[in-house]
Amino acid sequence: MGSNGLVFLNTLNLAYSKKTELLKSFDDSDLLINVSHKELSKFGVLNQKDIDKFLSCRDSRLFEREISQARDNGIQIVDLHDQRYPEILREIFDPPLVLYVKGNVDVLSKMSIAVVGTRIPTPYGSSVAENLSSDLSSMGINVVSGLARGIDTCAHRGALSNGITTAVLGSGLLNVYPRENKRLGLEIANCGAVISEYILNMPPLRENFPKRNRIVSGLSKGVVIVEAAKRSGALITARLACEQNREVFAVPGEITSPVSVGPNYLIKEGAKLVENIKDILDEFSISSFVPDKDLAPDLKFPENVIFDIVDFKGKFFDEILAQSQLARQDAFKGLLSLVFKGFVKELKPSFYAKV
Repeated sequence: MGSNGLVFLNTLNLAYSKKTELLKSFDDSDLLINVSHKELSKFGVLNQKDIDKFLSCRDSRLFEREISQARDNGIQIVDLHDQRYPEILREIFDPPLVLYVKGNVDVLSKMSIAVVGTRIPTPYGSSVAENLSSDLSSMGINVVSGLARGIDTCAHRGALSNGITTAVLGSGLLNVYPRENKRLGLEIANCGAVISEYILNMPPLRENFPKRNRIVSGLSKGVVIVEAAKRSGALITARLACEQNREVFAVPGEITSPVSVGPNYLIKEGAKLVENIKDILDEFSISSFVPDKDLAPDLKFPENVIFDIVDFKGKFFDEILAQSQLARQDAFKGLLSLVFKGFVKELKPSFYAKV
């Protein structure tokens, strides 16, 4: 479990800057638990209102209940001074003092890429997020997202199909939001990690989510925006990634779609355009995902059906759909998966050929 002093500081309703100033004033954060009113006043970090908050929170012993409740629920508390705290997150301007972790803490120190986007994706966006995340996790990469509806959910599910993923919450771990993703959170914790900086029962307050996004980008070497409006949490994450010196990637979308405005804008501003996993891997000099044509018979449904129909000259999607006799959504999903794995290429709108 984490340092009592840091867990206590994390429960305090004080500005982050004041908490960090307090930390600098004490060699041992646990000393904060017994500091007197006179000593607090002497440091000059807190005004009288802050000191009253400090003493009231300490006297409530909320931090002790937090530690006990975390232990009872199999939740680990990893603080800023803990060796298990991910170094990449420690580098950012405002690293969380404490991380509550359900699952495998070691996952947080793996090579990670964030995949985020709108809560109301198109079928195209959902398929891209799921397939891209699946391919990333198959390379041993930890896919980070926010457990939100839409693109985040697709990213987590895609990653789980082949490897590990980390969900960063904007609420406490005992108050998972959205509620329909509670089961998904349990699946993630079984092989990856669900984390939060917020106290265990913190509700999903609106102001929590922009703060949460700095952890999503902070844990990751790069952030991929799949679909997003120009004013959205995903673009806040992209901005934070830039500030944290992370790579920003964007998947292009239809110019008439409202959820393509965000990624298309980012590409104009210099984000790297992503057509397949290779565009991401190359940026980090990771051994590229080179498809082996001999693996084609081992493709999963509906990829295998589509692959047998597409030739090297190219076919229109409607032609592929008719020949496959698949449901339109299944055909589209299988085709996009083949594109992202590098087996098939879109030569022109809705016209596909084997590579």
